[in-house]
Amino acid sequence: MYLQKEIAQQPAVIERLLNDSQTVTEAVAAAIRDFDPVFACIAARGTSDNAAHYAQYMFGGLLRRPVMLATPSLHTVYGTPPDLSKALVIGISQSGQAEDVRAVLSDANQQGALTLAITNFEDSPLAQTAKYHLPLLAGRELSVAATKTYTAQLTVVAMLTSALAESDAMRQDLIALPRLAAQALRLSDDIEDWAQRYRYINRLVSLGRGFNFATACEISLKVKELSYIASEGYSEANFLHGPIAAIDRGHPVILAAPHGRNLAGMVDMCQRLNDLGAETLVISNNSDLLGHGRQAMTIPSTPEWLSPILAVMPGQIFAMQQALARGYEVDKPRGLSKVTITE
Repeated sequence: MYLQKEIAQQPAVIERLLNDSQTVTEAVAAAIRDFDPVFACIAARGTSDNAAHYAQYMFGGLLRRPVMLATPSLHTVYGTPPDLSKALVIGISQSGQAEDVRAVLSDANQQGALTLAITNFEDSPLAQTAKYHLPLLAGRELSVAATKTYTAQLTVVAMLTSALAESDAMRQDLIALPRLAAQALRLSDDIEDWAQRYRYINRLVSLGRGFNFATACEISLKVKELSYIASEGYSEANFLHGPIAAIDRGHPVILAAPHGRNLAGMVDMCQRLNDLGAETLVISNNSDLLGHGRQAMTIPSTPEWLSPILAVMPGQIFAMQQALARGYEVDKPRGLSKVTITE
């Protein structure tokens, strides 16, 4: 089973990035400082789009840079690309073969923007189109569902943010990441013991906020891909603006809620969901919140900006265990292929 192996490889991939990509990351950061973009624009699809949400919080929250997510259809379908001439334009793609993402960077090049690709393949169309490329160094990913390439994307974004911030404290936090990732996987060993309880569910909600909005979206996507469950990922704030009305007794809800500025709101949300009779599955490093969940998925303590790299791992394992409990093909989900080319 490739998926299980690739989930287990994540600490090693993160360590490889930290050891082997620091020089190229610093060079890209220097180029970005020289260009001095007015804003950043990020193009991505699928799992990579969730990494883009993480980058949106990283660049906006830690670097104070305005960030927009690209609208690729304006480039490929409507032929009306926006003016990106003063932007840092980043394309994120595991395979580097998403044609609409590549088109965003191609148009940006023609307009004089600074372009950067984050991919797993140096010879891919996206990497060849961009002026700069940051590799994922994840090795070949054989399972259709992306796991190690997703956390590699987040790690690359974290490394680039650290380099742009020129922060020694952030660099020190990054050094601990491979060890913490291995610990997060060990702490997830017990998910297999209780996953059978949810083998008949056909709906699920995943919640996060801030940096971990990306985590909620990515867990929801993994559950859909592997278990064919109708799952939705929401910001905890947006969830209150309507979708919470759909929650009734027994409705499973995953809360990605590590220590951070959004913890208090997520604690309140967990209590509200418990009052509604929901099945709350909590991913956190806060013992009080973990104690309020029907199921607890503990992750190690780390600064909030790095927590999405750890918090997604129990969600990956939960999704995998749901697929196994239902007897589904884990490495080749129905209707999906490893490379999806959209135009």
